[in-house]
Amino acid sequence: MAHSKTSHSSQSHRLKIIIADDHTMVRDGLVRLLATERDFEVVGQAGDGETTVAMAQQLQPDVLLLDVNMPKLRGVQVLERLQGKSNARAILLTATIDRPEMIAALEAGARGLVMKHAASDVLIKSIRCVAKGEYWVDREILADWAQTRGTTQPTSQLTARERQIVREILSGSANKDIAQAFHLSEGTVKRHLSNIYTKLGVSNRLELALYAMNHNLE
Repeated sequence: MAHSKTSHSSQSHRLKIIIADDHTMVRDGLVRLLATERDFEVVGQAGDGETTVAMAQQLQPDVLLLDVNMPKLRGVQVLERLQGKSNARAILLTATIDRPEMIAALEAGARGLVMKHAASDVLIKSIRCVAKGEYWVDREILADWAQTRGTTQPTSQLTARERQIVREILSGSANKDIAQAFHLSEGTVKRHLSNIYTKLGVSNRLELALYAMNHNLE
């Protein structure tokens, strides 16, 4: 009986994952990779965007591994369709992605972006990271993003409180959550964010998160 109870407990903590990619070999490879992790469970596979949307709504996975270039619906379109209909935290898998599409994906709800040629352990780490509610963006993508932005302001200008708020943003916290954590009003949090944006030369929470990851502000 004790063995049965332990087995049930371990399964209840496994992360449910859907793999969405139009290449069967890629999906098969990902299934084999994820099967090596005892806390992962692949609950579904999809080969096009429309199937992905239906499957994510039905199965409600913890994590959705989503190819950017999908038939019928592109990855970003899948994310847009799923807004408010699935709590899955999505990681976009891509061979190449330009900055506008990257920002669009994050705005549509993507929690991570990983290059397809990245090492296997990078993908595994990214899954665990986004499952905790954090962002994960491949360092190679961050480097490309940083180059398109040109020079940036030094992070040493940030106060200790501002750095705390940046860490909360990286963890996916909303203004209300940040206010409660530090016993501040939401208005004060908004003022801090405005100051942070000005100091770092970014214009929104997404660019702040990307900037913070690129400069290891943790």
